[in-house]
Amino acid sequence: MYWLQKSMAIIVGSVLVAIGVNLFLVPHRLMDGGMIGIGLLATYYMQWPPGMVMMGVSIPVYVLVFFYDRRLFFHSFHGMLISSFFIDVLSDLRGFNSWSTSASAVTGGVLIGMGVGLMLAFDTNTGGTDLLAQFLARRFNMSVALLILAIDGLIVLCSLHTIGLERTVFSLVTIIAVAATTHMFSGLGRQQPPYTIIGPLHTWQAGTREKRGPGLSLSPIAQRKSGPSEPVRAKAAGRSANRAGEADILEKINRKRMK
Repeated sequence: MYWLQKSMAIIVGSVLVAIGVNLFLVPHRLMDGGMIGIGLLATYYMQWPPGMVMMGVSIPVYVLVFFYDRRLFFHSFHGMLISSFFIDVLSDLRGFNSWSTSASAVTGGVLIGMGVGLMLAFDTNTGGTDLLAQFLARRFNMSVALLILAIDGLIVLCSLHTIGLERTVFSLVTIIAVAATTHMFSGLGRQQPPYTIIGPLHTWQAGTREKRGPGLSLSPIAQRKSGPSEPVRAKAAGRSANRAGEADILEKINRKRMK
C-alpha cells in the first residue's frame, strides 16, 4: 500500500511541478530555484528542454548521495526521472497563460511547492538541489523547506543580470511561495503523534463517565490511578468512627475503676 501511495505521490507531484513551470513561469520568463531554475535558464537562452538539463545537472549530486546515503538515492532517482519527463512533455501548456506576472508568480510557486512537498513527504524529490537539501536536512536535522528556500534564493539572485530586476523580484515571490507550500505538504506522509491528556486526571475521568453513561465504569487501571471508589471510602470512614466509639467506652470504664 505504501508503494502505491508513493507512486501516486510521485506522479501527481511531477504533474503539479510541470504545470507550475510550463503554464505559469515560462510564459513570463520567471525563475525558480534549484535545478528547475537552471533548466529554465537553459530554456530562455539556449532553447534547451529544461527536463533534460535537470537530469544532466543532477547527476553529480546523485553520485555524491550514492556514496553517503544509498537509501535516499534509490528512493529519489525515479522522482527526478518522472518529474523531468513531465516538465518536457507538458511544454505545450506555455501558450495557454492569460494571467498577470504577479498572479503567475504566486500560482506557479504554489503548484511547484505542492508537487515538491508531496514528493518529499514520501522520501523522494525532483533531484538536484532538492535532493541535496533533503540529504543535508537528514544528516544535520535541519528544515528541508528552509534549505530549499536558501538554495533557490541564491540561484535566483545569481540570475539577476540575465532576467532583470522586475522578474527577479517576482521570482523571489515565486520561491517564497514554493518554500511555504513545500513546508505545508511535506508532512502529509508522516504519522501524527498520539493524543496526550492535559490537565488533572479526575477531570478527564468525569468527562469519560458522562460519555459512557451511568451503567459503565472505568477500567481497573484507571480506578487504581484515581484512588478508591465511593463505597470503599464510606466503609473506611465507618471503621474509623467505630474505633473512636470503642476508645470512648474504654476510657469511661477506666475512670469508673479509678473512682
